[in-house]
Amino acid sequence: MSGGEVAGILVAVFWAILVSFLAVALARLAQTLRATTRLVADVTEQAVPLLADASAAVRSAQTQIDRVDAIASDVQEVTSNASALSSTVASTFGGPLVKVAAFGYGVRRAIGRKSTGTPAADEPAKPSRRTVIVGRTVPSARRGKQAQRNNRNKRD
Repeated sequence: MSGGEVAGILVAVFWAILVSFLAVALARLAQTLRATTRLVADVTEQAVPLLADASAAVRSAQTQIDRVDAIASDVQEVTSNASALSSTVASTFGGPLVKVAAFGYGVRRAIGRKSTGTPAADEPAKPSRRTVIVGRTVPSARRGKQAQRNNRNKRD
């Protein structure tokens, strides 16, 4: 055998091995494509009902959102009505209630002063009673000089 024949045989053997590897690779690729085709078919069969259910769920959610929106607008209206009512009540009864409370406070203080006979702690001392005669102020006739001195000492 000559060198050319040996080289031809080697090339033929490598060619046969290469074809065998390609045949195995193509067989595996065909298996993979068949499995992928089955998987896509199964997913398609299951996806269609799931999409229908998802569509129904979205429609139901939209209905619920519309209801919640209606409720929220009603609550907003009730809130504005309550606010208006509150301001009306405050303006109608607020002034008179403050006046009644002030009157009650004044009555309590007056009763407290009459029962103790002394001014309250938070009130300044009252000046002594004086009689005004043509632009001059003179002490009251009921008070003597001793009472006037005592009042001056208390103020100092």
